[in-house]
Amino acid sequence: MKKLLLALTTFAVLAAGCSAGGSAPADKPEGQAAGQEGAAKKRIALILPEKIGVNPFFQQMDEGAKKAGQEFGAEVKSIESTDHGAIEENLRVAVAENYDLIITSSFEAEDALKKVAAENPDRNFAIIDTVVDLPNVRSVTFREQEAAYLMGAAAGLATKTNKVGMVVAMDIPLLKKWTGGFQEGMKATNPNAEFLVNYVGSFTDPAKAKELALLQASKGADFINGAAAVGDLGVFEAAKEKGFYTSGQDVDRTTIDPEHIVLSQLKGTDAAAYETVKSFVEGSLKPGVVTYGLKEKGVGVTYVTHESKTPLNAFIGQEVVDKVKAINDEIVAGTRKVPDSF
Repeated sequence: MKKLLLALTTFAVLAAGCSAGGSAPADKPEGQAAGQEGAAKKRIALILPEKIGVNPFFQQMDEGAKKAGQEFGAEVKSIESTDHGAIEENLRVAVAENYDLIITSSFEAEDALKKVAAENPDRNFAIIDTVVDLPNVRSVTFREQEAAYLMGAAAGLATKTNKVGMVVAMDIPLLKKWTGGFQEGMKATNPNAEFLVNYVGSFTDPAKAKELALLQASKGADFINGAAAVGDLGVFEAAKEKGFYTSGQDVDRTTIDPEHIVLSQLKGTDAAAYETVKSFVEGSLKPGVVTYGLKEKGVGVTYVTHESKTPLNAFIGQEVVDKVKAINDEIVAGTRKVPDSF
């Protein structure tokens, strides 16, 4: 979920030349497409709020930026922050090292970017998964509520008990995209289904998330949507122990336990990073906000909008998938509206 989504495992990379505040060299620069040796390369820094390799949300972003760097002849350096306090320092290091574009991500980086970008109005910045309203910042956001709506629609069609649950990281406005979208989609396909929702109070507490999932299962929920970031691991454990069905976030999590993890809500942070690097190198990157939803394939759901390596679980079934695909087509065409906020 941003965070939530910040979620399903934990996060991201440190940069060469960064000093005390918690940073260190990560990867060597990526870049120079074939046949472009000797050409002046754009230098791009990707400042990630946490460690790479734990949270697929940030790992995808790193991969997308580097892929674009290789294809379009740009030098891309990933810089990870050991804690949120190091983000501002890493941004300042990237400015001092004269990177042409500095990209960061998520709400944790908002305050630091507002400060550093405002102090450096002649520099180019971008932020993925939130908005910073400054004349030298490109903000890339997602309409997660559209994918959440599809998830809810699938859950409403698939449930046999008419009780559907959701374990959410925190009760904050940001995550209403997930809870609101999911509940609206469920009501659209099954107005008789009961929606159970509980909040962990943290993005990094699998034990608490598992406890809440078990509670919902004891009340009869046969499908429980995980939206608790790292906490989703606890939801997955509970599903395996008690035999209910669940779903993942950001990337395809069905591969972990296809018997119980039957869907995943997808978020294309790799595509967002790739397109940001590509448009900058090509000279078309402009400040302001761009948004990726179902129409742009920036968000989605396994089996409905994106293929999966895992066979479709019978709990969902092809009939449900086909019905949800029709709903997706309506949202893309604009004939079915999903609210922007809840």
